[in-house]
Amino acid sequence: MSNTPEEIGQLIRNTRKNRSLTQKELGRRLGISESAVNKYESGKENPTLQTLSKIADALDMKLSINFIES
Repeated sequence: MSNTPEEIGQLIRNTRKNRSLTQKELGRRLGISESAVNKYESGKENPTLQTLSKIADALDMKLSINFIES
């Protein structure tokens, strides 16, 4: 299974909202702008692996990457 930028963005958005954070608050935790958070959540921009790790930390989550034979 492959996650599209939109699916990854939706995961970020859902987790952020479950944590009762605004995009501005998440951006502050990450040291990025609110508009950058919006671009990640909407799938308009693809976060790097390093950024995904920072997002996971900011949301008190663990980033896991799996390679699965197809």
